[in-house]
Amino acid sequence: MTPEPTDHAVDPEPPVRVLVVDDQRLIREAIASLLGIQPGIAVVGTAGDGRDAVEQAVSLAPDVVLMDVRMPEMDGVAALAALRDRAPGVRVVMLTTFDDEEYVVQALRAGATGYLLKDLPARELAAAVRLAHAGVAQFDPAATARLASAIADRPGARPGTGTSTPPGTSLTSREVDVLRLIARGSTNREIAGRLHLSEGTVKNHISRILTRLGLRDRTQAAVYARDHDLL
Repeated sequence: MTPEPTDHAVDPEPPVRVLVVDDQRLIREAIASLLGIQPGIAVVGTAGDGRDAVEQAVSLAPDVVLMDVRMPEMDGVAALAALRDRAPGVRVVMLTTFDDEEYVVQALRAGATGYLLKDLPARELAAAVRLAHAGVAQFDPAATARLASAIADRPGARPGTGTSTPPGTSLTSREVDVLRLIARGSTNREIAGRLHLSEGTVKNHISRILTRLGLRDRTQAAVYARDHDLL
């Protein structure tokens, strides 16, 4: 029996174009090689420092830049900030061996779409690249834990000592309560139990908080809470 022809051929999704940036040649070539064999990924170039990364990103127009943090000439955070002006459509994921909370904070402030450590398996790194391309932020659990710990342990940061409402915003007192608990690393279920709310209501509060403050995710919200003494 002759198979019936299909009405429409489905075109495959174009691969995610990636620029790999690392000051150590062996590492960047290894990352590029490993990513290059992953489905749905196309490595379009590599760079050895932040300044070269910015120029190549402008020239090659990748979808995602995997950016090392510590590099000569221009470090990853400075390069990320420059890309926000010169190539605002590019997603930047920091890929580093450092999970220090200050690096995480700086990367978030500069507009990173993720912060991952280099010990990530190639398949998971490829998945993170695809998610970053889709606008989904990816943060290594160890880096996030360090950030949450730093916020909780910051000198003078005691429950209820922050201002009632962040300056220049229209958050309600309940939303501020939710924001504080986010900054302390609480899950939606824990926030719901603490504030006697349903998890659906907590999700709605978080959505409004992120929208009103112009933030992308919970990690940025935690940084915002720390910066505005809401702990």
